[in-house]
Amino acid sequence: MRKLLMKVFLTFRLFGHASSRAEKSCAWRRVAGVAGLAVLGMTATSAGAQTDAVKEKPLLIRYEAYWTFPPAHWGDVDKDNATSNQKVLAPALADGTLVGYGDDENLVRSREAYTHSNWWLANSTPGVLKVLDTFEKGGGSNSSRLINSTQHWTQKYSSPFYNWKAGSWKGAYGKRWALTLRRGIDPNDAMRALAWFYVPLFESLLADGTIVEYEIDKEEVFGYSADSAGQVIMAFVAPTADGYSKVGKAFAAAYERSPLMFTVISLAKNGAFVNDDALLTETVRVDAVYR
Repeated sequence: MRKLLMKVFLTFRLFGHASSRAEKSCAWRRVAGVAGLAVLGMTATSAGAQTDAVKEKPLLIRYEAYWTFPPAHWGDVDKDNATSNQKVLAPALADGTLVGYGDDENLVRSREAYTHSNWWLANSTPGVLKVLDTFEKGGGSNSSRLINSTQHWTQKYSSPFYNWKAGSWKGAYGKRWALTLRRGIDPNDAMRALAWFYVPLFESLLADGTIVEYEIDKEEVFGYSADSAGQVIMAFVAPTADGYSKVGKAFAAAYERSPLMFTVISLAKNGAFVNDDALLTETVRVDAVYR
């Protein structure tokens, strides 16, 4: 927290040295963003018992491959996911290399967005790379996908805040919020600030079966403009559509119980410490297995 407050002080000094209106506007947003993180952390800390449940875990590493396919090939993707990909992913889960894997279909997407993704989870970077190496040596279906896809990219994420229920789910529903951070905001600070409020909510929903997995991640590799510090992603998987809807209602009820927290989070989502128009939400259909 001392580190965050020092950032507030330094950013106020930056605001004082800004000369143009545009520079002052940018500096002010950074002040609001860093201060918002500090307030969010202090407010959550004052909640006492709530923060006892929010402990950073050993990093979970997520590797995700994104694809854009024409509709004519969507059936082929489903077949690959159910057959050839399993030859690589299932053994890696069984021997402990992975702790989870799955595939997503993007249900609500823009014209430029991906249509499908494949992902796997491990407790270390070598674990995710071992599986990637197996795919690249021909153990999976990537070569045919590269031929049929119109876009393809990959990303690696890390998370100290996560949990899941062991088991297999098919046709589940997931949601992801991706927040693009303004330059000067530490992604680790952003994850911690969000975790203080959201992790207890996620844990409660996990305990009653509303969701089966959640993560708060940061990008390990990002390629945004010089004004960006990368993205922080919050995500959950609900086994049913009713569960998916229940999560939103639980969040709304939590905001009502804590108006100050809602105000700070609203500032964050509307550009205080996130680039303008940079809150991306995705709704996906998920097939997933967790160890």
